[in-house]
Amino acid sequence: MFRRVSAAGVAGIFGLVAVSATSGTSMPQPAQGGASVSASSSSHRTVLNRYCVSCHTQAQKARGSVPIALDSLDMSNLSADGETWEKVVRKLRAGVMPPAGAPRPDRATHDALLTWIETELDRSATAKPNPGRTEPFHRLNRAEYQNAIRDLLDVDVDVTALLPPDDASYGFDNIAGVLKVSPTLMERYLSAAQKVSRLAVGNAPPTPNIDYFRVADDLGQNTQLPGLPFGTRGGTVISYTFPMDAEYVISVRLFRDLNESVPLYTESQQLEISLDGERVGLFTLPGVQNQPPPASPNTNRPQAPPAEPPDSQPDQPADVQQETQQPPPPQAAQNPQQAAPAQRPAISQIQQGVRISARDRELRNKADESWNVRIPVKAGQRDVAVTFVNRTAALEETVRLPFLRPYPAGVNIPETRPGAYLRTVEISGPHGPGEAGDSSSRERIFVCRPETMSRRSPPRIEASEGNLSRRSSPRIEASEGDLSRRSSPRIEASEGGCARTILSTLARRAYRRPVTEADIKPLVSFYLESRSQGGDFDLGIERALRRLLVSPEFLFRVERDAAKSVPNTAYRISGLELASRLSFFLWSSIPDDELIELGSKGQLSNPTVLAKQVRRMVADRRAEAFVKNFAGQWLFLRNLPATGPVQSIFPDFDEGLRQAFQRETELFFESIVREDRSALELLDADYTFLNERLARHYDIPNVMGSHFRRVSLPKDSVRRGLLGHGSILTVTSYPDRTSPVVRGKWILENLLGTPPPPPLPNVPALRPTNEAGAVLSMRERMAQHRANPVCASCHAIMDPLGLSLENFDGVGKWRTLGESGAPVDASGAYPDGTKFTGPAGLKQTLVQSDRFVTTLTEKMLTYALGRGLEYYDGPAVRAIVREASGKDYQFSSFILGVAQSTPFQMRMPS
Repeated sequence: MFRRVSAAGVAGIFGLVAVSATSGTSMPQPAQGGASVSASSSSHRTVLNRYCVSCHTQAQKARGSVPIALDSLDMSNLSADGETWEKVVRKLRAGVMPPAGAPRPDRATHDALLTWIETELDRSATAKPNPGRTEPFHRLNRAEYQNAIRDLLDVDVDVTALLPPDDASYGFDNIAGVLKVSPTLMERYLSAAQKVSRLAVGNAPPTPNIDYFRVADDLGQNTQLPGLPFGTRGGTVISYTFPMDAEYVISVRLFRDLNESVPLYTESQQLEISLDGERVGLFTLPGVQNQPPPASPNTNRPQAPPAEPPDSQPDQPADVQQETQQPPPPQAAQNPQQAAPAQRPAISQIQQGVRISARDRELRNKADESWNVRIPVKAGQRDVAVTFVNRTAALEETVRLPFLRPYPAGVNIPETRPGAYLRTVEISGPHGPGEAGDSSSRERIFVCRPETMSRRSPPRIEASEGNLSRRSSPRIEASEGDLSRRSSPRIEASEGGCARTILSTLARRAYRRPVTEADIKPLVSFYLESRSQGGDFDLGIERALRRLLVSPEFLFRVERDAAKSVPNTAYRISGLELASRLSFFLWSSIPDDELIELGSKGQLSNPTVLAKQVRRMVADRRAEAFVKNFAGQWLFLRNLPATGPVQSIFPDFDEGLRQAFQRETELFFESIVREDRSALELLDADYTFLNERLARHYDIPNVMGSHFRRVSLPKDSVRRGLLGHGSILTVTSYPDRTSPVVRGKWILENLLGTPPPPPLPNVPALRPTNEAGAVLSMRERMAQHRANPVCASCHAIMDPLGLSLENFDGVGKWRTLGESGAPVDASGAYPDGTKFTGPAGLKQTLVQSDRFVTTLTEKMLTYALGRGLEYYDGPAVRAIVREASGKDYQFSSFILGVAQSTPFQMRMPS
């Protein structure tokens, strides 16, 4: 049963935080903790009684009309009801209490009440801090696991096929409370550890691996793509880790049309395979040309030249020649009724005059079945590039492609791909005998080598507990807690001593702390078990590494209560725990040796040392994880791959544009972080990052090529800031139209920090037409929807925000006319009555308010802590914002503020 919600109830439900109701300027900053406030609590109680208590009473709360009651609160002790007063602060800063239409205090009175409440709450928090309690066991999510493997073993492994996606909460997938471990997930970790350890050590798998890479169907391949050489077009580049020195087979296949046939091209198509920039294979798909009818005896018309033979392949290695031979070019069927065209380059089936026989078509469809290259490859990470040789730099001027998106030929569908497209790449191996080689991962793992043994033919050893030596070697003694090798050359040369050194080094990095004998003993036992079963030294290390990768000390971030902690009294976390929090905050990975060293010595508690480390970590390449994981989830960029705009409505949208959307926002956010710009530039920066494909979508001229570059924007550009990015506008739309509701919800949740309640069940769809059949504008459709009182309570807040972006269509292209053909009305308003027009007006209002930087702080602190924020985190958030405001909101001030905050550096005991 539904009920109508009053205006006061709406304000209470949403607590919208935007701007002051009485002015467009920013709200006043609260006084520092401990600062004197002239007005007494009794005078503020008078203001509260006059403007707020008339609605917010116990009786109204009992009836469900309002969420909180203010009539019974003790204003002389605000900390006793901190949760309620934090809600009051949020509503006062929003300017939505009292609600629109009700009597409101003047600006000075409003600001004085707000400042006094915040000051009292902050003073109480300073006297008795409450940092909250993080989970004692915090499992690494999938992204953190992959990065930890990379930094531990120097091997890149795509774990998306090994581990399932993680659950998310509070907008992020690194929240400890939802990162549980099930028996099924534990089995996946065991399987992943087996594959990762074998790949890192370089031991041969039982059977050759087969990795399959698919190119998106709608990715345009008519021009040179990023990461591929100049003079090429289309294809893909794969950063692949070859586990050992051996032979591997690279197989490639072409795209087909909708009938699963290879299209006909009048020019031959050459596909090149290269390894680290060196060509290892070249395949040719012959061109097809029409044959004119025989010349009449009474004419002197010459015969057309024969079909073009396959191109020679002089650059191919000798061992590739046999596998890259092509079938003879199919002869085109003669059509007497068709005039012979001039022999000039044509563009695929855009000109439909090319025909071949069914037999030739069958042979042509099988042409790429033999496009396989078997080559020897050294172990390690290599770039495998598969691309087409771009032999023709220009198309015929008479040809006009109807859409930017490539469309394969089908029934009544013309082919719009002017050349062959790559569909799949398959890499299999190792084949035949091989060696472990000298990969970077082996260099990282094998910090020493036994000098008196053969890697592949080790002597038999005894596996008695605690005995790591060979039978004829000196006994190795290791006192408990002493994990270093002895200085004796004989001991360093022993197999057991080297194994201990390797495993202790790996364990220290993996467990993010100095290790003890108890940490090493389980790893050593797995090593000894493998050796006792006939395995060689490398296999023993692999088995021990497999055990390390499923250890709870690796898979979980463990935070134990301090030994002398007092119940209900916050304590400062250890230096090693702080180092781990920092690394997973900024790198989504394990700390490096420098952080571990500083943490173990307790030096990270020094503000100067901490600030230096934060700057170092932000400048490190590993900070790209902060952009992809924090910004990717905060701004919903991770939702882009799942978007699927309807082709008939948005025929130009393709995979290339989708990738450009995401890359633009990532580069833009990264530039704000790396260059330490003001966080407010996220809303209204005078530049962005574009390539030619994206610039054409934005109608920005003079941007050529597939690479991204910084492009300056004029003051009146609609592309300034995040609200002009196609990525944001596309993920907040439906596949067939814009959605003011989704866009308004996104603004509330991600820019204003007040997500609306979930939608009611069985919400009816919007009606696109009226009773007479006329198409309605989006504003008219939403007005009909709000006619239902149950729907109006929520949509009165979301819709005006979303409608201000209605000039952008469902894929972010600017328009002046809406679905009905009428000019777009992009006027908007906040619930408090503040009006604005279009994205420019919305951005100006957001910039003038402090709500955006407050929301940014709240999101960043949530991400850094791995838990949702509670009312007692409010003082910490305000402290970070106050400190950042004095530095013109430089982005580093937010990162450093989070790292120095009470919730980040302290913890409540159980």
